[in-house]
Amino acid sequence: MTTRSFWVLFLSLTLLGTVDAQYNSFNQRDDKYRLLGLRRAKEYFEVSRKDYERQKALYEKGLISQVELDRIKNSFADAEVNYQQSLLAVLFEQQFISVQKAVKFQAEDGSKRVRLTLINASGSGEEFQKLVGMDDKLFRSLQPDIISNIYVSLYNQEGAIISQPYESKIAELRSGRPQSVEFALLQDLDAVTVNLIYGNGSSRTLRIFLQKDVSADRVLLQSQQFSQEGELGRSATFDLTLELFSGSTNTFSLEVANLPQQIDRFFKDVASNARLTQIRFTESAHSRKAALDITLPDRPTSEVTMDQPISFYVLVVPTGRMKDLAGLSSRTLTEDEITALKVGFVKLELVPRGKGRLLVRAPQLYHVINADGTVTMSADVVNEGTRRLDNVKLDVDIPFSWTKSVDPSVVPTLDINEEKRLTITVTPPAEIAVGRYEFRLRTSALSDNQPVNAEDKTVTVEVAAEAGVIGTILLVLAILGLVGGLVVFSIRLSRR
Repeated sequence: MTTRSFWVLFLSLTLLGTVDAQYNSFNQRDDKYRLLGLRRAKEYFEVSRKDYERQKALYEKGLISQVELDRIKNSFADAEVNYQQSLLAVLFEQQFISVQKAVKFQAEDGSKRVRLTLINASGSGEEFQKLVGMDDKLFRSLQPDIISNIYVSLYNQEGAIISQPYESKIAELRSGRPQSVEFALLQDLDAVTVNLIYGNGSSRTLRIFLQKDVSADRVLLQSQQFSQEGELGRSATFDLTLELFSGSTNTFSLEVANLPQQIDRFFKDVASNARLTQIRFTESAHSRKAALDITLPDRPTSEVTMDQPISFYVLVVPTGRMKDLAGLSSRTLTEDEITALKVGFVKLELVPRGKGRLLVRAPQLYHVINADGTVTMSADVVNEGTRRLDNVKLDVDIPFSWTKSVDPSVVPTLDINEEKRLTITVTPPAEIAVGRYEFRLRTSALSDNQPVNAEDKTVTVEVAAEAGVIGTILLVLAILGLVGGLVVFSIRLSRR
């Protein structure tokens, strides 16, 4: 070995010792300040790589042994692994997904949906790229601008999943390229919790208020009780939920179309029961509750037919357009015509129903009979309802051992406002004691196969004692004697 080779080997070993002493020491703060730890690991990796390349050249010239080269190679490998670990730690720590938009809208089938727009807001931006450099092969292979395997779901306040599908997956989300995912809402809410799981198990949970799709520029209507039966002469109430999907209009008028004029109607506020003709939304309240009260006529008409459904529409029209849509309540519109108006509406259905009402009229409810007498009375059954009554039956609840009969026993049908007279005969048992007795009249019928009962009537029977024959004769003779005495006294008095 020449003198020159000796000094080259000596300087190389000295420099390697300096590198190991300077860079191969662990700083406890590297775990807390990962970017600084990455800077340290990268510098040590670069120095180790250059030193390895230099020592490899010396080995090829025969200036160092295989053992020395292997030691340098192992040191370089440790520096590379340390750098990769630091790079991965910073990369996964900086991954971050943000919800850019959360828009609630109504689909064509009437279901409520949410469109979430997610963005890759990772911290591996300018500072990170300046630190590592986009020319770094390891940096490019790890694709720091991509977050993979993102799972998204929506929860309510109780923690139950309310999205359909329950969970949606985005394969990858690139920086600067937002992606949208849609869910159907299984529960109609204005605020939801967005749950995100991504990358190496990172997660985020955000409680967000849903934006309304203002591009619709209308109020969306819903009614849980969209189809009801209404009894003639009575009222029915349809609940209405109104949601504003407009960015320019906040005052709307409420209108009804295709409802017969014989049916009275008005809108009211659910909380105060105040009647409404218009409704206003505020910045803090984009949802309102209202109700439509309708009252059916007492009798069927040509437009209100018993058991025939009536389809009609409730419309929410911007107040500024009411002049163009005047007379909606008196017009008959098809669904296509209403859709062409481009206003919020909901289709409702009302089925007029009638119900029989049974009334019993008994002119006399108090009777006096002898012990061997019989009570014979009449009772009128009247249908005061709006539907025919069937199988009208009057039952007499009598005391023990008494007998009864009703003629006729059953009235097959009783039309609206029709009246039938029944004859009731009640006989007490033989040797009944003197006193007061009661029996009850119970009346029942069927209306549209539903039971109908009239108010019960109570009949009082007074059983009087029979007077003796001798006593009666003596009483008559006493009365005649008294009358005769008065006559004789009057004649004598007049002669004086």
